[in-house]
Amino acid sequence: MSYMLLIIEPRGQRTARTRAEGEILYERMRHFAGELQSRGVLIGAESLVSDDKSTRVQVRNGEVRLVDGPFAEAKEMVGGFFLLDVETEGEALAIAKGCPAAEWCSVEVREIGPCFS
Repeated sequence: MSYMLLIIEPRGQRTARTRAEGEILYERMRHFAGELQSRGVLIGAESLVSDDKSTRVQVRNGEVRLVDGPFAEAKEMVGGFFLLDVETEGEALAIAKGCPAAEWCSVEVREIGPCFS
């Protein structure tokens, strides 16, 4: 079964850190990803740049609307993800509990599946 760990972080948290602090946290996350890869459960993982460099695309009745970030209504943003291949939700939850980001963010565990069920 595939699960995604979404790293949900408070907006502005990154800019509140020094560069050195950010590099230490990033290295911890890279090490965590390496451990998952060596266990054979990691499909992919990426860090995402801040949402102030993102654009939302909406198409309604043929009308295209582009909205540049940051998004005033959002208090949190997706900061990255881990895509896992594990046997059970329990295994995905156990991995999420060991994710370093759980110390300063929320780690949301989502099963991969069709959007219509």
